[in-house]
Amino acid sequence: MNAATPLDATEIVLVKDMLAKFLATEVAPFYDQWEKDEKVPRELWRKLGQAGLLAVDIPEEYGGAGGSFDMSMAIVYDVSQAGYAALSSNMTVHSDIVAHYILNMGTEAQKRRYLPDFVSGECVGAVAMTEPGAGSDLQGIRTTAKKDGDHWVINGSKTFITNGQHCDVVVTAVRTDPDAPGSRGLSLFLVDTNLPGFSRGRNLEKMGQHAADTSELFFEDVRVHESAILGELNKGFIGLMKELPRERLALGVGAVGATEGVLDMTRTYVNERKAFGAPLSKLQNTRFEIAKMYSEFRLNRALMNECIDLFNRGELDAATASMIKYTTTEAQCSIVDGCLQFFGGYGYMKEYPISRAYVDARIQRIYGGTSEIMRELVARAVLD
Repeated sequence: MNAATPLDATEIVLVKDMLAKFLATEVAPFYDQWEKDEKVPRELWRKLGQAGLLAVDIPEEYGGAGGSFDMSMAIVYDVSQAGYAALSSNMTVHSDIVAHYILNMGTEAQKRRYLPDFVSGECVGAVAMTEPGAGSDLQGIRTTAKKDGDHWVINGSKTFITNGQHCDVVVTAVRTDPDAPGSRGLSLFLVDTNLPGFSRGRNLEKMGQHAADTSELFFEDVRVHESAILGELNKGFIGLMKELPRERLALGVGAVGATEGVLDMTRTYVNERKAFGAPLSKLQNTRFEIAKMYSEFRLNRALMNECIDLFNRGELDAATASMIKYTTTEAQCSIVDGCLQFFGGYGYMKEYPISRAYVDARIQRIYGGTSEIMRELVARAVLD
């Protein structure tokens, strides 16, 4: 993994200020409706690009701001802290996963073709790994690509694909060597969604993160030129493994940001809400529980900062990335559950943001690698 370039703290403050203004004017007034629509409008992607909030750490030669990982993580953190988990998922997949697959694994032609439009929001990216029979275990991928002259013909389906309704290009994992065992023989392709044979299924209805469009994708004799191969043929799994630490750290950053947002709204509520003639914040149970949750949040934020520092030095290994993803998302779910309890019946009502934070959090322990898989990866590093 290449070491990232650290960003001056002053620049991060400016980016965070710009993001706060954008969220206040372009997101907050409309987000409830987007949750009902179960996707953000396509125009939002262009607005994010115009504001300079997409793929911010892509080098200037490919149209980016040439910022650092710190800048990108500041955006993930603040969007999550503001309570816009669905938007954070959309942006993370686009800016911190797909864009960096192309940057780190793509040919010069691929980078110059796609990355400027990723930065501007004209091209929306998605990554298609999961299939009906293959989730965290990518060895079960059944989507195939067969060689036909200077083209490959892709057949199969993917599911649970974030940005599935809006995406213009999909990093697609397929099996190119059917005789290779396990994870061997997998390759990655950049599939443009305007190609014949590509189709989208319905926008899937989810328990939470409703505004994040999530779809099934279908490939029926989709012909892609051999120049669409991303990375090396039959070595797609190796490429995925190299990019996973960044992806899992980004998910951890979002979890910590969301946790801080939930704690902030709960602190305000328990200071205002009265029971037995006094604010909830004066009751011993409230004080002890809040103290415990804030302590857990601070511990996870410290680990997050350590992992960001490791990433900047090019030293974030797979086991530590699994650790940050596991512990922060488990803490997020635990803390938001404890916080919702303070809201009583109101916490169960949709009009209170805490209820949305509760259902939005649950997927965090599943996508990007389940908590069980994360624990196994950590255990291997520690014990084996």
